[in-house]
Amino acid sequence: MQRITIALDDALVADLDAHLAAIGASSRSEAIRDLVRRGLSTLPGAPPSAECYGVVSCAIDQSVRNLAARVPQSRLDRHDQTVASLSVPLDHSTSIDVAIMRGHVADVSSYAEALFLERGVMHGALGLIPVARDTVIHMHGDGASHAHTHLRVKSSF
Repeated sequence: MQRITIALDDALVADLDAHLAAIGASSRSEAIRDLVRRGLSTLPGAPPSAECYGVVSCAIDQSVRNLAARVPQSRLDRHDQTVASLSVPLDHSTSIDVAIMRGHVADVSSYAEALFLERGVMHGALGLIPVARDTVIHMHGDGASHAHTHLRVKSSF
């Protein structure tokens, strides 16, 4: 970890301290690290071939013709990329849908963008979490050693 020095005006420090109190961060450094990490993750430029997890969220108007069937079908069409999904009803016709996808940045992003373009989908957001593929060789008990592949979360692309 590196130590850096930054200068902030009084109003920005007051906002930072209010944010620190709201999220329960124990220090300004912790809060700033979190804000920088989140800010950097929203910048375009992740390599299309990089592996990632994507958190795709949006509000869906379930009354729009066939949308309630098309959204789950779009996840089934990408069953090899879909890790989990959740739909929470908000009112009589709107739900919040969240899908956790894995794959290459280009594939996860194209799924999210296609979803966000659907009529009746609102407030779409995509959060990308960069991962690296690690292969670990180990053994269980007295058995022969074998390789496992694990995805490890990285701090940036």
